[in-house]
Amino acid sequence: MKFLHTMVRVRDLDESLQFYCDTLWLKEMRRKEVSAGKFTLVFLATAQGEPEVELTYNWEWDEKYETGRSWWHLAYSVENIYEYCEMLQEKWVTINRPPRDGKMAFIKSPDDVSIEILQDGDALEPQSPWKDMDNIWSW
Repeated sequence: MKFLHTMVRVRDLDESLQFYCDTLWLKEMRRKEVSAGKFTLVFLATAQGEPEVELTYNWEWDEKYETGRSWWHLAYSVENIYEYCEMLQEKWVTINRPPRDGKMAFIKSPDDVSIEILQDGDALEPQSPWKDMDNIWSW
């Protein structure tokens, strides 16, 4: 068995691609337009190419998708969680759960998908301003 991908429904494909590609640095691997079903699939991955996130955009769907924080999120590891979260803030991304412990942070996508950012390897030493920040909204 091989894990292939996780699917996330998106309301605005351009906005979502900007977030996942320009902010999180994922790369578009392939795209499939299905005119009969009126949807687009865009497969994204890290530089290593696996695992993939499938963005599903339904052309005529205009309702907000419901999300559930307790049962799912996407997770990515980074070399330096403090530098990465600082870069996210420079791109106006809200850090919903700051990396107070030097190990874990959470942000949200434009479609309210929780994304966990993890420090690769051991936790970094807790440092300001991160160690004193409170959670913002839910994560």
